[in-house]
Amino acid sequence: MAEAALRTAPLDRTRVLQWLQTYGVYAGVALILVVNIVITPYFLSAENFRTQAVQVAPVMIVAIGMALVIGTEGIDLSVGAVMALAASVTALYLGYGLLPALLVVAAFAAAIGLANGALVALVGVQPIVATLALMVGGRGLALVLLPQLEDLRNPGLASLGSGAVLGIPYLILIAAALALLAAFVVRRTTFGRQLLAIGDSRPAAQLAGLPVRRVLIIVYVLCALLAAVAGVLATARLQASDPTSLGNLMELSAITAVVVGGTPLTGGRVNIAGTVAGAVLIQLLTATLIKHDLPPSWTQIAQAIVIVCAVYAARGRGKR
Repeated sequence: MAEAALRTAPLDRTRVLQWLQTYGVYAGVALILVVNIVITPYFLSAENFRTQAVQVAPVMIVAIGMALVIGTEGIDLSVGAVMALAASVTALYLGYGLLPALLVVAAFAAAIGLANGALVALVGVQPIVATLALMVGGRGLALVLLPQLEDLRNPGLASLGSGAVLGIPYLILIAAALALLAAFVVRRTTFGRQLLAIGDSRPAAQLAGLPVRRVLIIVYVLCALLAAVAGVLATARLQASDPTSLGNLMELSAITAVVVGGTPLTGGRVNIAGTVAGAVLIQLLTATLIKHDLPPSWTQIAQAIVIVCAVYAARGRGKR
C-alpha cells in the first residue's frame, strides 16, 4: 500500500502541473472574477467591464506580438519604446491627416523591427541584447521628437479612441481581430509552422532548409508593428501624446501575459488564447488592487508572484 501511494504521488503531482500549464490562467481569471463579484461594489456593471476591456486592449496587442517572438525562442524589450515612439510620431504628423500619420508610424515601427530582426538573424546578437539597445534608443528618439506631453485634437483620432460599433469600442474590436488573426497565422499557415519549428530548434530548421533569417526578421517587424498599433490606440484613448510615460514597463507586462498564458520561454509553442487570458488576468489583478486603494507598488509585487507561480507550473514544460 505504501509503495503504491509513493508511485501515485508523483503521477498526481505531474497531472496537477499539466492541468495548471493548460488551464491555470483561465482558472486564475475565473477566481479573480468571483472574488471581485463578492468584494468589489458595482463590479458587474456594464461600464466597469467596458472600462476593463478598453484598458487591457493595448496590453493584449503588445502581448500577442511578444508571444510570436518568444515562440522563436527570442524576446523583445523594445515594445514599450515603440509605443512611445508611435505616440510622438502621431503627434508630429497628425496635422497632415490621420492616415498619413499612421503610415509614418508604421514606417518607424517597421524600421525598429527590421533593426531588431537584422541584429538577431543576420548579425547573431542575442535577442535580449539587440532589443535592449533599441529599447533605450527608441525611447530616446521618442523624447527627442516630442520631449513633453501634448494634447491632441483630431476628430479621426478621437473617434478611434472612443468610437464603438453596436456598443463595442473600436479598441476591443481591433484587439480581438488581431488575436484571431495571430491565432490563425500560428495554427493554419506555413509561416506559423516555420516560426514554431525555428523556436523548437533553429539548427534543425536550418538543416531542413527553412528560411530562418527571413522568418525571424518578419516576426520582429510584426512585433514592432503591433506595439505601434497599441501605442496609437493608447494615444487615441487618452487624446494626448506622452512619450515620457507611455509604454513604461509594457515589455514586462507583455512577457508576463505570455508566460502566464502558457507559452514557454524556450520557444517552439505559441498560445494566443492563453496570452489573451494572461493579459486579462494582469488587468483584473491591477484593477482589483486599485479599486481597494492599495498603492501601485502592490501591483508590481502581485505581478511578481504571478510570474513565479507561472514559472513554477511551467517546470518541465519544454518544447514540442
